[in-house]
Amino acid sequence: MWSKRDEVDYALQRRHTLQSVFGRSRTKTPSDICDADPMLIRAAYHHGEETSRACPVCDTPRLVTLNYVFGDQLGQYSGRIRSSEELKQMQEEYGEFKVCVVEVCVECSWNHIVSTYVLGDGVRRRPPRRQQTMEDVYG
Repeated sequence: MWSKRDEVDYALQRRHTLQSVFGRSRTKTPSDICDADPMLIRAAYHHGEETSRACPVCDTPRLVTLNYVFGDQLGQYSGRIRSSEELKQMQEEYGEFKVCVVEVCVECSWNHIVSTYVLGDGVRRRPPRRQQTMEDVYG
């Protein structure tokens, strides 16, 4: 993506978490780190993008990533999941927004943030008008 900047990689933190389970000083059990929220598991099952890596805890090939987007310019659409293709389109439509990439295993509930970065063309825009949703209608 051409506008990717301010990238933070959480590989060292991920490695430290896995070392606490599988390393020499085992201070945690797999059930301590496999604690994904049921809503995150559902989101991963339905919206996750498959990876070529296996789960580092249970070694199943069902590891997926989710792209959460956050930003003032997104308005009510901040905090939603977007695919990689949608991110390519969004970087031209919005000035700046943050993407958080989370990896999730739908088998053992392993989850960890992979990276965060900022996308956008840098042009400040007003957020889109708030549209009425089903929550507004039915409470």
